[in-house]
Amino acid sequence: MIVRRALTQAGFTNVEAIEASNGVEALQVIEQQSPDIVLSDWNMPEMKGIDLLKSLRAKGRNVPLGFITSESSPEIHEQAVGSGASFVIVKPFTSAAIELALKPLMV
Repeated sequence: MIVRRALTQAGFTNVEAIEASNGVEALQVIEQQSPDIVLSDWNMPEMKGIDLLKSLRAKGRNVPLGFITSESSPEIHEQAVGSGASFVIVKPFTSAAIELALKPLMV
């Protein structure tokens, strides 16, 4: 709900947000729905966000994926970007941070 509100506040009013309750479900939803962008948490039940990203890349799925997470260490950021993440936004975040991260991907 917080992410949806931040998307609206950042000016992304014409987006359809699809939610998943865990990483395994997220992988299934991504494969079925083929979204334009994926926003993921790092820590999720059943499959961590980084494992979701690696699984997508291993399957040849290059959908832009970014993390919105409470994990703020430089090592986490390096691992995310090194594995193909488009961005990492650390919680708590602002709608400006969402806009800055997503605007280049929404072309």
